Amino acid sequence: MYCINCGVKLSDTERQCPLCATRVFHPELQRPEVQPPYPPDKMPPPHARSKGPLVIVTALFLLPVLIVLLCDLQFYGGVTWSGYVMGGIGVAYVLFVLSLWFYKPNPVIFVACDFVAVGAYLLYICLATGGNWFLSFAFPVTGGVGLIVTAVVTLLRYTHGGELYIFGGAFILLGLFMLPVEMLANVTFGVEKFFGWSLYPLVTLVLLGGTLIFLAINRAARESMERRLFL
Repeated sequence: MYCINCGVKLSDTERQCPLCATRVFHPELQRPEVQPPYPPDKMPPPHARSKGPLVIVTALFLLPVLIVLLCDLQFYGGVTWSGYVMGGIGVAYVLFVLSLWFYKPNPVIFVACDFVAVGAYLLYICLATGGNWFLSFAFPVTGGVGLIVTAVVTLLRYTHGGELYIFGGAFILLGLFMLPVEMLANVTFGVEKFFGWSLYPLVTLVLLGGTLIFLAINRAARESMERRLFL
């Protein structure tokens, strides 16, 4: 017996195709008691991934850290410019490598960790340069963008469907967030003009987000767009 949809070979005990979930025959019909070819409770155990490549990648990240630190100590007798380099390498490691150490990393947690790492690096730069812009600009901007991105990742992970609504709302929020970003920049860095450049990303992102929400609501328009874009 074969599936009428995908053609995979089936046993007489299958209620539906194990690949495409197409119903095989009516459940009212009597079926013989035969061992199914795809036991649902006989899944093979997952293979543990080797940590060797991650150790090598970590060593490659640590090598330039040690080099710049030794050079800085040798020529300047302390941590000066090397702090910026080491901080940047640390942020890159958190962004691209840290989650690979876990078998099934939760993207919600690691996205939040990414923004915490970026915020910590900006704080270091602010303190190292004697600036006063972290609390008034870098912290609220990084925190605001981090909250929006984390909310999007959380909704995508724990909800089914509605991706167009999620991305549309995220674009609109980012567009509206441009106004306080410009205001904070003007106040922090002493710029007198308000509400200038932020209007351009505001209008662009709101229009893009509104378009995605419109496509989510209007099925005919969404299907027409999918055909035009070969989705």
